[in-house]
Amino acid sequence: MDQDENRLTLIPEKIQATTERLSLRIEDRFPGSGIANISRTLLDISRETKGVLSWINKPNYLIRAAVYFLIVLLFLAIAQSLLKFDFNADGINIAEFIQMIEAAIEGSVFIGAGIIFLITLETRAKRKKIIRALNKLRTIAHIIDAHQLTKDPDTITRIHLTTPHSPQRNLDGFLLGRYLDYCAEMLSLAGKLGFLYVQDFDDPESNKAANDLEDLTTDLSRKIMQKILILHHRQIGVNPPSECKLR
Repeated sequence: MDQDENRLTLIPEKIQATTERLSLRIEDRFPGSGIANISRTLLDISRETKGVLSWINKPNYLIRAAVYFLIVLLFLAIAQSLLKFDFNADGINIAEFIQMIEAAIEGSVFIGAGIIFLITLETRAKRKKIIRALNKLRTIAHIIDAHQLTKDPDTITRIHLTTPHSPQRNLDGFLLGRYLDYCAEMLSLAGKLGFLYVQDFDDPESNKAANDLEDLTTDLSRKIMQKILILHHRQIGVNPPSECKLR
């Protein structure tokens, strides 16, 4: 986090550094494993994030120049309508005045529609890129969850019978705890990377997508933390609280 005039912000470089260190930790502990591959993918995304943020925060000068051009064109169209109106000494001709107003409104509607389209075009393009990036992180979150599904803390201290289709469980209590902890850390970092995209981009739809990702990673992390707590109680020979039992 960085503090700039009482404003707290997440720093992309620091999140990337944290992601890189986590990837190295996972590779050291579980070399060549699926979870190590996921951590490298998450690291690649964190490295891409800075470029995406630069593109999002950079104004599209071509679109903005077109907007200014249309605004000038709008004023010129109104001025032209006023110049065509004949202000004679006998007073204002009501019929001609109404025709002038109608012509001015007709021209203004088309130009105004073009201005609105261009103003929203930049936001829509950035929103599309943000949601695409958030969907990639959402996919990563589900893959992380899929990898930890078969990691059952009850198999560490309890006698259990396997079936021909039972998953391999070759982790001891310590390694299982590290595995689950790494999954929780990756989910947390995925949520932080998602927030970076909307940190300085005020768009309701993008903010909702980022909040949905944060809700997803938080819910998945909560399930993992329940497993870690159960594992801890199993290792010290104490039954876990009832609210910690997996559903």
